[in-house]
Amino acid sequence: MGAIELKTEVPGPRSRVLLARREAAVPRGVYSATPVFIERAHGAVLTDVDGNRFLDFAGGIGCLNVGHTNERVVKAATEQLTRLTHGCFHVTPYEAYVALAERMNRLTPGDFPKKTLFTNSGAEAIENAVKIARAATGRPAIVAFEDGFHGRTLLTLSLTSKIHPYKAGFGPFVPEVYRVPYGYCYRCSYHLTYPSCAVHCVDAIEDVFKRYVEAERVAAVVVEPVLGEGGFVVPPADYLPRLRELTARHGILLIADEVQTGFGRTGRLFAVEHSGVVPDILVAAKSIAGGLPLSAITGRAGIMDAAGVGGLGGTFGGNPVSLAAAHAVLDQVDSLLERAQAIGRRVGARVAKWKERFPLLGDVRGLGAMWGLELVKDRASRAPAKEETAAVAKACYERGLVTITAGTYGNVIRTLMPLVIRDEELEEGLDVLEAALASVLR
Repeated sequence: MGAIELKTEVPGPRSRVLLARREAAVPRGVYSATPVFIERAHGAVLTDVDGNRFLDFAGGIGCLNVGHTNERVVKAATEQLTRLTHGCFHVTPYEAYVALAERMNRLTPGDFPKKTLFTNSGAEAIENAVKIARAATGRPAIVAFEDGFHGRTLLTLSLTSKIHPYKAGFGPFVPEVYRVPYGYCYRCSYHLTYPSCAVHCVDAIEDVFKRYVEAERVAAVVVEPVLGEGGFVVPPADYLPRLRELTARHGILLIADEVQTGFGRTGRLFAVEHSGVVPDILVAAKSIAGGLPLSAITGRAGIMDAAGVGGLGGTFGGNPVSLAAAHAVLDQVDSLLERAQAIGRRVGARVAKWKERFPLLGDVRGLGAMWGLELVKDRASRAPAKEETAAVAKACYERGLVTITAGTYGNVIRTLMPLVIRDEELEEGLDVLEAALASVLR
């Protein structure tokens, strides 16, 4: 018997009752991709309130690289709960915060002194990274990318590129944010101008400095090493090195947003390691604490010390329980790096065959266990197939597989399965995804 076991239709009767209660009690803006209520989970398997078992290819949007209810994470968090649940590091500090900062300083790229600040979420971490960059440089402007996603607060929404559903109706946004094209080869902004790719998307930033904002006013460039919400886009190999060279030439800080790519998802601890690029500040979150809320901002010591005393912080940042969970994650994450690569090889082999079989698939791309399947109406026009993508996701959960979509056009299926998923579970989930693609194509 496989991991998937469906005892009722999906959603089941208890989930439908809860859906009705949800509609009455929760604002409509709070979206749920899958209409089933989960009661418990372990590893890569979810069990809903009706007793149905699902395989998880979403991982709580990439927060569970070590798996649901990871034994070492649960043990560490449970033991911490009996000692100290909250003290506020800004009032009465505790060793676990300092110890995790020391570990992050060692593990992040760069052979130079570093310091680390802890906050609660990816968006909060990006906000603080921008504050630090502005304090360190004395410059106001920030450069972000088309199709980028950095969070839902006012500043991070200003950095985020996608309008619906994230930005619509929430403006005006923060000034001094300038946007440039990402290295999105399938939808290259320059293919009509240049006969071959020479990473002109990086060169185009120099034009931004001529037309929109002078380089000497730019504090930082904020970049995802692989686009997350933007569609799991892997840029060309020389993209990040070229970007690093450009920022260094102009005295601009490079902030790497590793919120979704970090902690083994791409087969390295951090995705920038594939390129050899060393950012000035690296932001991490999601899988850092095995599903508990925590994020980290790690950077060059001199840059991190630019803010005045009391200028950085937050009541719950670096909560002791989350810190304990993060230590447990780091104790085991090295063993998952090879696993992420093995998952990537299996997924890559399958999706390559699907691309030959299904005209819906315009592009498939991936790095480690981070794969994106971009669906199009037809390959000639590359018109996004948003409705078909939603239909594939629906066909998946009706068959017992939880997935999530991505992309500016809502036409990408992304893989965020826990890295502890067993081979037979992975193949079972891929079988369901293949069947879903076939059913929508029919």
